Amino acid sequence: MVKLSVIVPFYNVQQYAPDTLKSLRANARDDFEFILVDDCSKDETPEILERAARELPGAVHLRHETNGGLATARNTGLDAARGEYLTFLDGDDWLAPGYYAQLVAAIEQLGCDFVRTDHVQCTARARSIHRVPHGRRGVVMPPRDVILPADRSTSVDYAYAWAGIYHRRLADQGILHFTDGLRTAEDRPWIWRLHREAESFAAVGLLGVFYRRGVASSLTQIGDVRQLDFIRAFDQVVRETAEDRDADKLLPKAVRTYCAIISHHLGSIERFEPQVARKLKSLSAAALKRMPQGVLDEALDSMDIQRATRLRRLRRRPVSAEVAA
Repeated sequence: MVKLSVIVPFYNVQQYAPDTLKSLRANARDDFEFILVDDCSKDETPEILERAARELPGAVHLRHETNGGLATARNTGLDAARGEYLTFLDGDDWLAPGYYAQLVAAIEQLGCDFVRTDHVQCTARARSIHRVPHGRRGVVMPPRDVILPADRSTSVDYAYAWAGIYHRRLADQGILHFTDGLRTAEDRPWIWRLHREAESFAAVGLLGVFYRRGVASSLTQIGDVRQLDFIRAFDQVVRETAEDRDADKLLPKAVRTYCAIISHHLGSIERFEPQVARKLKSLSAAALKRMPQGVLDEALDSMDIQRATRLRRLRRRPVSAEVAA
């Protein structure tokens, strides 16, 4: 019986993959498997993973013939996973030795559907601890109870899939899979669905994932059209939340978060290619028009003047029928 499946997508990370794999080796156990998904890398990542498949205990090496993006690569790993518990890691991050054994012990002790953990963010040589925005540690609760309040950072804003561990029953219920093809913000519909549909979770103060920020090849650093997938991701969040039994309570949070993300991208629009910047404005204006307008009014009224003014100006922008659709 496989106790834990670790799903690790890789794409053009030859510089970082050796550290990632070394940290997996320091977490190996006879009942752990490491599913290494090469998302059609064009650098030396495939050769590095082929060696790892021979040398890393529990390694399962899978390769995409075409690049599908992080969400699709994670789904490939989920479909192959055999573990009682599942977790994720990105191919440019790394782990503390023995971390996964502690993570499995935590969820087994708590007996819940999923556990969320803190992490260490690494930017160049700087290190900072980022905590789950949920104050009660080691207490099992219904995850939908911690989605609110709308105007504060909560567990659905801490969308890192690798910051936690998940019982296999969530995968069997279809809750753990990602929206295929999303190139960015793929964690957002996923974390909202997890909190709406799972029955129990807990947060623990366990540190062991080292998240590498500022990687030049990361989509968060590249201002190309793939960044605009956040529109598709948050459209899905709002659409699915509107169908929830508690839609009247939860929609203000979903809409306000969507507005905050749009404002964030508009505030750093200079990093986008000119054509992409124009598309960002038109798609964002159309997104505002698709939102429940009464809920949007309340969200804008609750935001600071700078963000609210920026979004209200965008809301008045004419949108073509093609973009609106």
